[in-house]
Amino acid sequence: MILQSLVRYYEDLLQQNDKKPMDERIPKLGWCLARVSYMIELKEDGTVKQIISLKTEALKPQILCVPEMFSRSGKCPPAYFLCDNAKYLMGINIEGTNSDIKDRFEDSRKKHLEILKDAESILAKAICKYFEKWDPEKAKDNPKVQERWEELNDGGNIIFGMRDHYAQDDEEIQKTWEDYQERIKEGQIGKCLVTGKETEIARIHRGIKGVPGAQSSGAALVSFNATAFESYGKEQSYNAPVGKYAEFAYTTALNYLLNKKEYTLRLGDSMIVYWAESAQETYQRTFFTLINPQPDNQDELKKVFGNLEKNIWIDTEDIQINPDQKFYILGLAPNAARLSVRFFYQNTFGEILNNIQKHYKRMEVIQPAWEDRIYLGIEAMLLETVSSKAKNEKQFSNMITMTLKAILANDRYPMSLYTSTVLRVRSEQGKVTSGRAAIIKAVLIKNYKWKEGEEYMALNQESEDQAYVLGRLFAVLESIQQDANPGINTTIRDRYFNSACATPALVFPILIKLKNSHTKKLEREHPEKKKWYEISLTEIIGKIEMTKDAFPKQLPLEEQGKFILGYYHQMQKKYEKKEDK
Repeated sequence: MILQSLVRYYEDLLQQNDKKPMDERIPKLGWCLARVSYMIELKEDGTVKQIISLKTEALKPQILCVPEMFSRSGKCPPAYFLCDNAKYLMGINIEGTNSDIKDRFEDSRKKHLEILKDAESILAKAICKYFEKWDPEKAKDNPKVQERWEELNDGGNIIFGMRDHYAQDDEEIQKTWEDYQERIKEGQIGKCLVTGKETEIARIHRGIKGVPGAQSSGAALVSFNATAFESYGKEQSYNAPVGKYAEFAYTTALNYLLNKKEYTLRLGDSMIVYWAESAQETYQRTFFTLINPQPDNQDELKKVFGNLEKNIWIDTEDIQINPDQKFYILGLAPNAARLSVRFFYQNTFGEILNNIQKHYKRMEVIQPAWEDRIYLGIEAMLLETVSSKAKNEKQFSNMITMTLKAILANDRYPMSLYTSTVLRVRSEQGKVTSGRAAIIKAVLIKNYKWKEGEEYMALNQESEDQAYVLGRLFAVLESIQQDANPGINTTIRDRYFNSACATPALVFPILIKLKNSHTKKLEREHPEKKKWYEISLTEIIGKIEMTKDAFPKQLPLEEQGKFILGYYHQMQKKYEKKEDK
């Protein structure tokens, strides 16, 4: 399913080539995009007219579509067709011509003469005449070569051309190259698992580049590196027969996606890529904005979600989108020379957007006045589960894919997300950020079926939920202490929050006694505050169901989340009042 989706994406990209600049085009089978620095302009008799720099104004090589340049290695690596470095196409090296360089030029000469022997175009014949005449020993004496001697030997790729026409763009040369590719087929013939056609099967699959942590030269998505993984006497990738066309198509499409850094998302050790079957970038752009919003694009999200509620399907730039468009999300992780598939999800784009909107709806909580984020993206969301001092994102790698899948499919969140958030709050002695409160609320609603949780965006003074009310009570007791002792460095939160959250019966009697001494001080210095706190305490304690005049002995994990939420809401109410003043 993954490979089929990527092959379809490749074919859609191919149809859009004419509308794109060369460096964004997708190559056909047997071709590739390469960085080219120079062109040897030939005369019809094969002599060198001039050597032209193809570098851009920024002195960077130009991206051109050339015959495929396979990976090469060994003592004398094979030559490429039409596009190669000066050692192969001219037989020269900065230190001069030696036997090794001569061998490389000879290999290139034989290859070009063999492929182009029946070609009749003027440019094809000129290239053949060039290889028949060119003498690497005399190359340095050629005035055209002397002009660019050092530049030609910097290792950059060189192509052939005549006037403003590149050799690889010559129609007859293109056909000759593709016919040659057909002639040299020597692999096994079998049924391709992707296309279902009888075709030549790829023995080794091209490397996938751009996944952090994997080999920079490319890692394999499909590979068999030990006999233990092989079956029925088949070797290497013949165990998962993929035709050469399908192999080229899926690897090209995946490398294209990974190269578009603006449409990839790195979460921990995973790299997430996503695409619409139609290959239209507006879907990728919208998805990236919605799943990982930043402080400066919150209004765009609000606008998109507002339109969704009105059943208006437009993206962040007011471009019409099709809610029935198929959309795919693939998560990859490095594993030395190979890639692991963390997850693969597909659905209509409209359904994915609706599910993301439902997730953000569950995450809605009142926020401090200084907070500039309405929507907390998945990356920021996961960072709430670890220490702010943590630099290693691998701490939450295991829950990344499960959390993302839950959001996309409107499914239950992983319990590790909830427990990590609650434990993080407790490990920091009750430090409840708006993000942590939002996660707790969302999980309580989705996983614990807390239907009335949707009414808990801000302080719910009508709630009689025991854990929530206890959280409110703790917040008021802490506020009394703070107002009675302005500038205090350590509050009851630092010492008692964890115990109050888990075992209220052990802690709250102590806190009530401490409160009594604090209110006496308030009565002397701020009688109006004492009166307000007494009213609040009467209202809150009246909602607590005492068992034999005792607080609840224990709160399970679910209830601890409600306690934290109650504490957060009550504290935000206090800050609201200060801001109003």
